[in-house]
Amino acid sequence: MSIPSFGLGTFRLTGQAVIDSVKSALELGYRVIDTAQIYQNEADVGQAIAESGVPRSELFITTKIWVENYAADKLVPSLRDSLKKLRTDYVDLLLIHWPAPGNGVELAEYMQALAEARKLGLTRQIGVSNFNIELTRQAIAVVGKGEIATNQIELSPYLQNTKLTAFLKEQGITVTSYMTLAYGKVLKDPVLAEIANKHKATVAQVALAWALQLGYAVIPSSTKRENLASNLLARDLRLDDEDMARIAKLERNGREVSPEGLAPIWD
Repeated sequence: MSIPSFGLGTFRLTGQAVIDSVKSALELGYRVIDTAQIYQNEADVGQAIAESGVPRSELFITTKIWVENYAADKLVPSLRDSLKKLRTDYVDLLLIHWPAPGNGVELAEYMQALAEARKLGLTRQIGVSNFNIELTRQAIAVVGKGEIATNQIELSPYLQNTKLTAFLKEQGITVTSYMTLAYGKVLKDPVLAEIANKHKATVAQVALAWALQLGYAVIPSSTKRENLASNLLARDLRLDDEDMARIAKLERNGREVSPEGLAPIWD
């Protein structure tokens, strides 16, 4: 199993904005697209992919099952609906979006349903999102070690989540970092600005390169073609040990997203 290290996020983008973003990204060479049922943009993403002319075999598409579809009799039908919208027979990666403890569907039930979706050929790989250490352990116990491809979690220079990322590494689970720019807050950081100046790079490139160098996959989003192109250059930026040590000190537990009823107790 492998998760590509660089992709396009589509959170909060709908309609023409997401169609243009996906089409521009594909023209620039992106081949990984991340969406979710709750984003309500799967049909737009499907349209953009179809109009781009990029063969399905070249793409890596991720979607996420929303909480109301976790029950064993709902997960697969909801995925089939997502596939119709995305205009594809399968996704490359299917995630449980939030653990949603106490929502009436036990973890074992939705993890088994996720595994069933893969058995049916509707997804190539399965994973989770926003799971803490204990819930990831429980998910592994249900589907087996080596079966969870990734845990997609909020990570940025301001929220480094070192306990969880160390655990995931130990388990061989790829970390996918979302909100790596902390809703743009890190773009104003003076330390990151100094590092960016040193490398003749942008602050966004520095933050993305930091995550990539730690071995994480990243899925930044943008509606601007120039930012999409600029973000891609983070793959070629090499930060030195001093840069990485300075960024490590920016940790402030600066979590941006923790919806009540959906989020776990964070590590």
